[in-house]
This record gives sequence, structure tokens and C-alpha cells, in this order.
Amino acid sequence: MSNAGSNGAATGVNLLTLRSHNAALLLDLLRRAGRAGISRLELAERTGLTPQAVSKITARLREDGLVAEAGRQASTGGKPRTVLRLVPEAGHAVGLHLDRDELRAVLVDLTGAVVGERRAGLDLGAGAEAVVGAVEGEVGALVAGLAEPRAYHGTSAGVGTSASSRSTVLGLGVAMPGPLDHTHGVLHRVTGFPEWDGFPLRDALARRLRVPVVLDKDTNAAALGLAVEGEAGTFAYLHLGTGLGAGLVIYGVVHRGARTGAGEFGHQVIQLDGPPCSCGNRGCVEALCLAAMARGDVDKAARVLGEGAANLARLLDIDLVLLGGRTVAAEPDRFLRGVGAVLDARADREGAGSPVPVRIAPGGARAVAEGAAQLLLAPLFGRAEG
Repeated sequence: MSNAGSNGAATGVNLLTLRSHNAALLLDLLRRAGRAGISRLELAERTGLTPQAVSKITARLREDGLVAEAGRQASTGGKPRTVLRLVPEAGHAVGLHLDRDELRAVLVDLTGAVVGERRAGLDLGAGAEAVVGAVEGEVGALVAGLAEPRAYHGTSAGVGTSASSRSTVLGLGVAMPGPLDHTHGVLHRVTGFPEWDGFPLRDALARRLRVPVVLDKDTNAAALGLAVEGEAGTFAYLHLGTGLGAGLVIYGVVHRGARTGAGEFGHQVIQLDGPPCSCGNRGCVEALCLAAMARGDVDKAARVLGEGAANLARLLDIDLVLLGGRTVAAEPDRFLRGVGAVLDARADREGAGSPVPVRIAPGGARAVAEGAAQLLLAPLFGRAEG
């Protein structure tokens, strides 16, 4: 975690043991500077590192191909300063969204910009071997077009294509329905697919693809992506697609819980005698939402989602509710109106002051896959919760 200076800026420490921490600080500032770049002196001023430390770290980053010179700043009386910039194409991450019936993969550069995408049908119930094989094929096809770049010493060779085309692939971020163990990369009883219980998906994919793999819930990945893109404060991302879950961000950090099981939002019971849910309970928010959608009653589904959102808002006192997922994307205005109406009414009734605002999350259908790529990229830029 970075220290904070008196002006609120992230600051570094001149200790050899924290070399990677300081490099991450500099890389993040370079990423934020964009194509215009930033000088070494500005990097030193904004991090609190000495100019000598900045010079040493940036020299190593240049050797790795991550940073390049981008000209000189106009002189203001002294010697013109050399400007450095991040090289976006020096590294890539693959973000993979495994849904119950669909696979979506994106290839992003170091800035998070999508440079490739693939989408295919998927049957999560077909078993581990079939799913891992499908992932290998789609990811291999996605990265096959990468040209030979300047060498980045931190990358790995893998994903079943020639070494020249995969040398910038940092790894694979995988996002899928939970519950699962993010720390150990093991699935639990994925709702509706109990045969996955205990399967070490992260390690299985890492062996097959020969790259680092990070596994997380789809909702956590999307929430991380939103936080990286600048969504501040404490918010909940509610994802309604083939299932229903939540990603929670508390003061900029994804909240996963002690057993990485936080966010199983869809399985809160709100109707004791309600319809059975695939999790084994009755009257879960997910079961009620999906049942309403099956009847074509979008407004009822939105109100049910709103009741669950209001419970969550009251429990955590969050700043914002963001809605996403394919079901929401098909009727965004009606879900926005329905959820917002329940939040407004609950705030009125409970005297809670201003209602929690609700918005449609940006990113559309690619939001989860792009967030999954950030599971790899975020730590590179100093976000430990990635």
C-alpha cells in the first residue's frame, strides 16, 4: 500500500526492499499521464522518491521495454526535461468471462484498452475437460495475432502458440459465477453446477496455458474494473444475467471477505414461502428475479432487485448502486426506474435522508471480461487488491 504525502499524493520510500512497490507507483503515474508522458523530475516530486531513485527505476523499466522516451518538454529557462511514457503494447493481459452458457475473452494492453475480443457458446455443465479445452482454444486464437515486441523480461511463454506471438502475455484473469475461493483458485458449489465443487480451475488452466492465472467471481472482476477506471468511494455492482450476484468496493478496495465469499447477493432470502432456488433455499432474490423474467414481467424483476439493493444499501451505507449484466442490458431503463423507485421509497420510509443513487454500469457486455484482465494488470500498477 502506498504512503500519502501532505498533498494527498501517493508517495514512495527509498528502500531497496520496496523496489517493486516504487516501480508500481511510477508505472501508475506514467499510465495516467498517457501519450503526453511525464518527466523524471515530476515523477520524483509526485512520489517523494529521490531523483536518483527515479532514474534507477525508470532505467530498469526502459530496459524491460515498459517505458520509452517521448521527447522533451519546452524549456522554461532551464535545461529541457526528457519526458517518459508508458509503452502500452509492451504487455498484454487476457480477461476471460466464463458464464453458464457463454465464453467471452478480451485481450487488453497495459492501459486496459481492448485490442482483441472473442466470444463463443459454452456449456458449463459439460465438465472440466471440455471447458478447459474451450478456453485453451479461444485464448490461443485471441493472442495468435500478437507481433514480436520489444522483450519484456517479466512475461511468460504459453497459450499454445509460437513463443514470438505470446511473449507479451502477462497472464489470464478468469471471472465466473461463484461461490469460489479466490485465494486458492478453487471453485465451490457453483449454483446449478454442483459437479464443479472443489475443482482447482486456476491451476488447471495455468498448467494447460503455461501462463499465470488469477480466478475470481464475475461480480468482483467487474467491480475491480470499475474502480480502476475511476469509480470512487463505496459502491455495489449488481450483476443480473443467468444468475445474480454483487461486487462490493469499499473505499476503492474490492471486498472479498475472510473466505473470499462476499457478494453472494442473489441468495439472500426475502420471501420465506417463495419459489425454490437452485442453491437449495426458497425465496432468494435471484430465484424471484429470474422467475419474474421468465414470465416476461421485467418491472416485477426490477422491483425485486430493488428490494435486495435496498437491504444492501441499508446494511453497508454505500454511496452508489451500479447495475449490469445481460438481463439488465436488455431493459436498462426499466431496471433503472424500478430499482431507483424502491431505493427512493425505502429512504423515505426509513428517514434515511437522500436515497442511494443508482446507475447503469459502464462497459456493457464486456465489463466482466475487461475487469478480469485487471486482475492481472492492477497489481502491476500498485493496486494490491487486484
